[in-house]
Amino acid sequence: MTHVQPAGKDSALERAQDEAFWRGVARQYEVEPGPLNFEHGYFGRMTREVLRTYEQHLAYVNSSNSVYVRQRFDTEDSEVIRADLAELLGIPRQEVALTRCASESLQTLIRNYNELQPGDQVLISDLDYSSVQSAMRWLAKNRGVEVIEISHAHPASYESLLDAYRDAFAAHPRLKLMALTHVTHRTGLVMPVQAIAAQAKAHGIDVILDGAHALGQLDFSLGELGVAFAGFNLQKWMGAPLSLGFIYVKQQRLSSIDPDMGDARYAPDDILGRAPYGTPNIPALMTLTKVFSEHRAIGGSIVKGARLAYLRDLWVREVRNLQGVEVLTPDDPRLYCGITSLRFTRHADQSLMTRRLLDEHGIFTVARNGSACGPCIRITPGFVTSADDVARLTEAIRALA
Repeated sequence: MTHVQPAGKDSALERAQDEAFWRGVARQYEVEPGPLNFEHGYFGRMTREVLRTYEQHLAYVNSSNSVYVRQRFDTEDSEVIRADLAELLGIPRQEVALTRCASESLQTLIRNYNELQPGDQVLISDLDYSSVQSAMRWLAKNRGVEVIEISHAHPASYESLLDAYRDAFAAHPRLKLMALTHVTHRTGLVMPVQAIAAQAKAHGIDVILDGAHALGQLDFSLGELGVAFAGFNLQKWMGAPLSLGFIYVKQQRLSSIDPDMGDARYAPDDILGRAPYGTPNIPALMTLTKVFSEHRAIGGSIVKGARLAYLRDLWVREVRNLQGVEVLTPDDPRLYCGITSLRFTRHADQSLMTRRLLDEHGIFTVARNGSACGPCIRITPGFVTSADDVARLTEAIRALA
């Protein structure tokens, strides 16, 4: 892994455009021949070194079995890994617990949030992840609360997003809890989390933040976002093995989240009891030390995010005003990251257009539905994507427009 010095914003932008540097990064990954992948949002590749480390840990745990796990991992090594994660996030170790993914983390937080009373209201939007929406609706059935659902205006702007929540808070004074997605998986829209969370706090509303696509792609301070509860992935932009995420609960608010399913293994003031019980993927967890080392070496989220946003800008600038194409994600730098969605306006079936991108141009993408702005095609570059790859994508979009 090529080491770079910690980057400021200007140096990160300069690094983002350094194709020689990113060719070196790309060489660290094994990429199977085939379609040009613009669907890196599903999960991230491991580098060769991370994969090799994972395989070594897998072999070791398989051979040592419970001797190592009982004597070392459960009591010592797992805490070292958790401390490393906390240091990366800039928060106390006591505020994080490792899980299998962001969805599990978020469902656990929603299920075990204990400050709801019958008649209270909870809030979701059209841009929240489906499993988060369904978990909040589950609260209506099991806690007697009312679910308020809002849809965001399209095209979105910084003010329209704030206004949507400001209006919802004013119209529904019994709101107690809300879901908020940092980066929506449908269009890549980045929510102004800190500003929305400040509004929510002023109305006595708790926020559960979906950070599935944020970590490793956005440069943010978790402690400064103003949220007490969040779930994150480590298997997307961090490049960890599949099956890894974590829960964040601000230490002063831990009592608002019950131990999961009444878990009594840990003290009431220990966040580890809030993570679902089960045998984890121990070799994957052991690999996180290597994952975090490589993340820091490349320059962290500020460098990764700058690169992904730069690649996004290359194609969006070329097709933004193209007849027959609508780019759904705004160009306000506060509101986008590497993920951006488009729609072919002359074609009703966007899934058909993803097949045409694949069959006619060898480009792999994914269709997304569910947002109020309508069906779309999500375009997501990755760390192996080059500027030449983006040029090929651009030509394909022009051909199909």
